[in-house]
Amino acid sequence: MMGGNHALSGALVWLAAAPVLGQERLLGEAAVNLTPKQLLAGAVVTAGAALLPDIDHHNGRIANTFGPVTRVFCKYVGKISGGHRQATHSIFFAVLMGFAMWALATYAIYGWWAALFVIIGFGLRGIGFDFEGKEPQSSILDCVLAGLAVYLMHDLDMSFAGYAVALGCLAHIAGDCLTPRGCPVFWPLRARIGLPLIPRTDGKVERWVIAPVLTVGVVILTMRSVLGDLGVEILTGSNTG
Repeated sequence: MMGGNHALSGALVWLAAAPVLGQERLLGEAAVNLTPKQLLAGAVVTAGAALLPDIDHHNGRIANTFGPVTRVFCKYVGKISGGHRQATHSIFFAVLMGFAMWALATYAIYGWWAALFVIIGFGLRGIGFDFEGKEPQSSILDCVLAGLAVYLMHDLDMSFAGYAVALGCLAHIAGDCLTPRGCPVFWPLRARIGLPLIPRTDGKVERWVIAPVLTVGVVILTMRSVLGDLGVEILTGSNTG
């Protein structure tokens, strides 16, 4: 799948999962009750995290996010993970990233801000925020926008970060499982799981079916969340009045 659709799928999964994350009877003490600001921040984080599995691709779109730094980083991640669509395209990787980001957001806030900067930068590059592939202009734009996003979120309680990042990674893996190559979902087992509903990346099915479905889904779930929060505010206001 293309980067923009991966980002959309991440946001869609987050918005769909958000009500479940607040269910204490299901998650116990791990449940998180999200404010509207946290819900929006989570959608941004999950959309960016939905590009993370592709850090194994040294010549992929996100490898150019921050110039030589990310190109070298992705090159070595690819070597360590066994190449593109290997270890980073697995449930193991998604859970590992979720725990790592939760730990940073909970115990090492400056580390989390750095990770958030990178995640948002990946998301921006994935959805096409660049100057037609021109460097270093595109990298500078990503840095400025990612830095602004981190500043806007820096004082927000991000205890949900682990969920957001793990869900984003899982959304990416699910999307790539819809292509003929599939993914080693249960890595280190080498068997690849796939249901090839998308015959070709950036082909007609992805452009004219997958992308519109994801977009409509995100819009519907966003409106549901906004209207739900508005309804709560109206009821609360009427009760106190």
